[in-house]
Amino acid sequence: MDAYDHLDLDEIDFAPVEHATHRLAVLSLDEVHDLLRLLVRIARDGGPMSAEADRMARELAARTPSEN
Repeated sequence: MDAYDHLDLDEIDFAPVEHATHRLAVLSLDEVHDLLRLLVRIARDGGPMSAEADRMARELAARTPSEN
């Protein structure tokens, strides 16, 4: 079981495909690493968004090449 088994994809309103391509430009690797550092800091602070920041940081880190 993964963290998304509880989601029913039929009940989620996704953005239409024609709009999805204009929602977010591709981030540079440096920008991704900056975002990852920010998420890790928020996760470590222990505030109300720490659990979500931790989840997002793990997801992002799993898809991002390491820094050299």
